[in-house]
Amino acid sequence: MNIKEFWNSYKGAIIGIIISIIILITRLHDLILAIVVIFLGAFIGNYVQQNKEDVKSRLKGFIDKM
Repeated sequence: MNIKEFWNSYKGAIIGIIISIIILITRLHDLILAIVVIFLGAFIGNYVQQNKEDVKSRLKGFIDKM
């Protein structure tokens, strides 16, 4: 297998490895993790607000099992 075939076969993996190395070197993973946590919190908060009764009944059932 020559270089061109190897590149065409594993292009996505090679680019992913390079991007992840850059993220680790520049410590952008802390920022990315913070952004993910913020969006996760917003999503959970919105879900709880939109489904108050369902969440309340599930939480009550969970607490009663404990």
